[in-house]
Amino acid sequence: MSRTESEAAFLARYDPADYARPAVAVDLMLLGLPGGRPTILLLQRDRHPHAGRHALPGGFVGIDEALDAAAARVLHEKAGGARAHLEQLYTFGAVERDPRMRIITVAYLALLTEAAFAEALARAPALHPGTIAASSAGEGPVTVHAIDGAALPLAFDHAEIVALALRRLRGKLDTSAVGFSLLPELFTLRQLQDVHEAILGTRLNKPAFRRRMLDRGWLEPTGRFETGTSYRPAELYRFRPNPSHPPSPTLSQGE
Repeated sequence: MSRTESEAAFLARYDPADYARPAVAVDLMLLGLPGGRPTILLLQRDRHPHAGRHALPGGFVGIDEALDAAAARVLHEKAGGARAHLEQLYTFGAVERDPRMRIITVAYLALLTEAAFAEALARAPALHPGTIAASSAGEGPVTVHAIDGAALPLAFDHAEIVALALRRLRGKLDTSAVGFSLLPELFTLRQLQDVHEAILGTRLNKPAFRRRMLDRGWLEPTGRFETGTSYRPAELYRFRPNPSHPPSPTLSQGE
């Protein structure tokens, strides 16, 4: 290349075919807490490779498509457009992760409220729930099980994606507002603690947990109380964004 050559001239003669192009995909870990257990939504593959195994919903990224746009499109196409908190998790690029060709996937964590989780199942009957079993210490592999308890072998490196997503979520739970993405707009302190305990896989001290959450300034009391309970109704709160911890975006198709 001549130093006197203009950028326009360089680009005019540049041939992208000089370099091999790996395919790029996005995979979504759609996570909710039905029944108080970390559960993801999976699709059973009906074609090779890994036919019969379950996989995270995913798809290839278009040549003119941004990654976040591709993730929102997959959410719409394969989860019925259910609303979810979407955030980029990690890029998985092992050379032989897919036997078809070189495919790099960008994994996204997609968090669903209980209502959104049920909506996704209703709108996309091809989705199957899989409950995550993992050590509370956060070490070692995770396993995913069907409703009847049978193990669900995952395709490709999706077990690795699930394990990393759970570790990342556990690490961020106490220092960010990500846990609120699994709750409805109005919630009780008991529900908030249930979310933390379900993700962490361990019981928490009730007074200490509530004091820590209230001291952070994230909770706004509404003066309203839950209804339809057989016990003393608890006060309802809503998430109040802290300027030092802005809320993460919630994406759905068209946003």
